[in-house]
Amino acid sequence: MASVPVYCLCRLPYDVTRFMIECDVCQDWFHGSCVGVEEEKAAEIDQYHCPNCQVTHGPSIMRKRRGAQKQADAAGGARQASRPIKTGSSQFVRELRGRTFPSADEVLLKPSGAQLTVDFLEERSFSVPVLVLRKDGLGMSLPPPSFTVSDVEHYIGGDKVIDVIDVCHQADVKMHLGEFIEYYNSPNRDRVLSVVSLEFSETRLSNLVETPKIVRKLSWVENLWPEESVFERPSVQKYCLMGVKDSYTDFHIDFGGTSVWYHVLRGEKIFYLIRPSPANLALFERWSSSSNKNELFFGDQVDMCYKCAVKQGNTLFIPTGWIHAVLTPVDCLAFGGNFLHSLNIDMQLRAYEIEKRLNTTGLFKFPNFETVCWYVGKHLLDTFRGLRENRRHPATYLVQGAKALSNAFRSWTRKEALAEHEDEIPETINTQQLVKDLTKEIRLVEGRERGSQVGSASICPPLALCGHRDKLLSKKPVGVRSKGKKDKESRIKAGSGELDLLEIHTKHTLKKLQPGNKGKNKVATSAPYSNHVQKLPRAKPCSDPNRIREPGEVDFDIEEDYTTDEDSLTVSGMKGGAGGILDLLKASKQVAGLDSGLSEEAPASPSTRDAIQGMLSMANPPSSPSSSSSLSVSISPGKEKGGRSSEKKNTIQRPGKRPIKRPARHLGEDEDESPDEQETLGTCFKDSDYGEYNNVLTDMSLL
Repeated sequence: MASVPVYCLCRLPYDVTRFMIECDVCQDWFHGSCVGVEEEKAAEIDQYHCPNCQVTHGPSIMRKRRGAQKQADAAGGARQASRPIKTGSSQFVRELRGRTFPSADEVLLKPSGAQLTVDFLEERSFSVPVLVLRKDGLGMSLPPPSFTVSDVEHYIGGDKVIDVIDVCHQADVKMHLGEFIEYYNSPNRDRVLSVVSLEFSETRLSNLVETPKIVRKLSWVENLWPEESVFERPSVQKYCLMGVKDSYTDFHIDFGGTSVWYHVLRGEKIFYLIRPSPANLALFERWSSSSNKNELFFGDQVDMCYKCAVKQGNTLFIPTGWIHAVLTPVDCLAFGGNFLHSLNIDMQLRAYEIEKRLNTTGLFKFPNFETVCWYVGKHLLDTFRGLRENRRHPATYLVQGAKALSNAFRSWTRKEALAEHEDEIPETINTQQLVKDLTKEIRLVEGRERGSQVGSASICPPLALCGHRDKLLSKKPVGVRSKGKKDKESRIKAGSGELDLLEIHTKHTLKKLQPGNKGKNKVATSAPYSNHVQKLPRAKPCSDPNRIREPGEVDFDIEEDYTTDEDSLTVSGMKGGAGGILDLLKASKQVAGLDSGLSEEAPASPSTRDAIQGMLSMANPPSSPSSSSSLSVSISPGKEKGGRSSEKKNTIQRPGKRPIKRPARHLGEDEDESPDEQETLGTCFKDSDYGEYNNVLTDMSLL
């Protein structure tokens, strides 16, 4: 377990009950009692130098009194002008108010409360801020606008110790809530203080505030944190924010990459928003770790910093990872909360890693972040399994999030890193098995996606309309194998003419439809690509009007086909699937007398029929009338050549029976068929390896 950080000259851990002050030189914190600084006098110090730094930088610099301000400006105007402006100072706020920024309207979404649903954010990936002008429809409960900070004290209790930001020093100090409320209501404020981290879920005020419905639906803690968990449940859902005029919170990313919601009950807030692009995140990390960050305005270092005014009654939702600063132009009372969700898991993990690299203290980190991630990983595994069993499909963002979580789990459980992370691993989770099973489900999902993409192939148009026609005409004729020779050393037969063009085009079309065709994995089927597609699930629009879509699920069902090659032969009566040779013949209406079950399938498109008709017409030149009869005879199950009733046993089998496969050499053994006719038919569908489409002729001989 990591050691507890220590501070001050006494080198003791942080104590919430003791006042501390930060040295502006070494950035270390010191107890006021240890360095002789009273809490009430700290506001009079402009730059504090600890006892160690006083040796090299001199004593602390006190604030100038108003009466002596003009004299000081006249005496040392040049020196004052050269000093950098500190973040949060009155001069900084004045200049910030006078600057011009691009309007956030360029990136904001502004739905009504009723429109802000899970579907709305899923469709847009919740990648930009959302501003809802009226709370109607958001499904949240809030006190009336007449509610004041004194009411906050009444419901929470004035004795509660809270964290308060000293804006001028951008430092955190401890106060009792009652003290802060007294300061807030005072007409004479000697410093600028604000409260941004008062979580009140366990107080009576929680009964008056209900988070927006969209937050309750998405929040990991709300939905996935088990009641029986031995870890403390993170309490980050409900915050009360109280700031006086000119309060300012510098640029930051909310802990754990959480998304955040703000509702302004009284007053106004101005947000300065920066998109979490990789470049901006890298700049933010460098700026955060710099020693002079309180002298640099981060908004000047990025490509675009948007200004968004959130007025009384408005609700702002800031997505994961957005870098933002907040100015309070008038006294303001607001409510808000943080939540982790599944819409951008990868960005949440990236923000968490940035926090770790910046050595963010535990006070400003999401409590038990890794623990909730493990619970979510188990939930995603169960979700993927359930969707798969019900032939449904997870949304892309959920798959990507699961991959990011799986990678994080591997990183956290590496041997060299396990000691740092094992304290947050729930005892109820077998980490190795979870990572293994989650990876398997992700691969299955990605396999189904690839199968759906493969199933969307189309057929090339006729040669006369195809862009490949000129290229085909310029190619040399493809070799024609002599009958009876099976070796690959067969020579090219000249004078193939149009049949060779058809062969080239057919070969090109089939290879185009074959996924991942690299010329290596040869399959002796009539459609080399059809078997692979057949075994992968297909996505189709949901046809059930009563089906309720769950968050993280797309509106597509998975149509799975687990039939084997044997089953597919039995169903169709012959080899060939979608896009196979049989489909080409059917589309051209050249198939006669096939089983009615086959003919009831959806017809080919007109363009496809025209394409195949053109290809087949080229395969039947006038000089070869016997080729046409050969084709007709070979696919007519009930007739012999010449129209006689068939008495032979090689008739086509009906569905339910597997046809008996005869060797391709039997094609030319019938005394009524000439060798030339068989060679002409074979040329139409021959591949360079011949054997690949030899089975096509074999299957056609059975018809």
